[in-house]
Amino acid sequence: MTAPSLTRRLTIGAGLMLADAALAAPARAIPQRVVSLNPCLDQILVAVADRSQVAALSHYARDPQASSIAEVAKRYPQTFESAEEVMMLRPDLVLASRHSAPATREALTRLGVVYEPFSVPNTVKASLAQITRIAALVGHPDRGAALIARIDAALAAGVKPPGAKPVTVLVFQPRGFAAGDGTLMNEMLTRAGFVNVAPRYGIRQWGDVSLERLIADPPQLLLSGETAPGAPTWAERIVNHPALAAIAGRLHRAVLPERLLYCGGPSLIETAGILAAARRSVEAHA
Repeated sequence: MTAPSLTRRLTIGAGLMLADAALAAPARAIPQRVVSLNPCLDQILVAVADRSQVAALSHYARDPQASSIAEVAKRYPQTFESAEEVMMLRPDLVLASRHSAPATREALTRLGVVYEPFSVPNTVKASLAQITRIAALVGHPDRGAALIARIDAALAAGVKPPGAKPVTVLVFQPRGFAAGDGTLMNEMLTRAGFVNVAPRYGIRQWGDVSLERLIADPPQLLLSGETAPGAPTWAERIVNHPALAAIAGRLHRAVLPERLLYCGGPSLIETAGILAAARRSVEAHA
């Protein structure tokens, strides 16, 4: 047998052995103690996992200013993200943001806990992909598919009607915080028939818009956040500044809760409904 022939046979044989080993390897067990360290991931996990599979949600999940499942989250344990606290929950899967505490991430990885990091989704497509991934991880891909179908239906229902004129809009949250290009919120605004004017105030992706610039050149619609009860600073109360009332004839307003600003997942259904209703309201007053 020539050397090249022998090499080919050894290569093929090794490949077959690896294939057999892969087929024989047991599939990863469905996790039974899942911990989420991020409010956006919390809501996806609750939507697709069995209650018994969820060992804890992030402490943000119970905050109505940061979470869309604040009431539901009260029925779940919570965690404040320290490595020691998470390990006491004996998780077999941890869902976290890529910006979660490095010390927690490193400690859990060293201890062999399956750690799944997720980025903040900047598109609807990326958000739906996270649903698919989390649903698969917890062993319920069918629930992920069903949730995506509900989101797709809500997005379709909120699309701008043919022939309707685009409406200029600015997301204006506490501290004057605004969402610009390259964000999930910007895509949602575009889908709903809006033109996001954040760039004309110098905002690229995220940034603050001064009250003075807003009053001097207002959009047709201002989507403001809700001031937290007992908000201590002027910056947090800016969304209700009296100067905005002075341009009420040129500026329509609607409420977009701050908790909807960053998260995709199930909250896209509520966001799509709010945006569609806001556009119809502006059109009715035009």
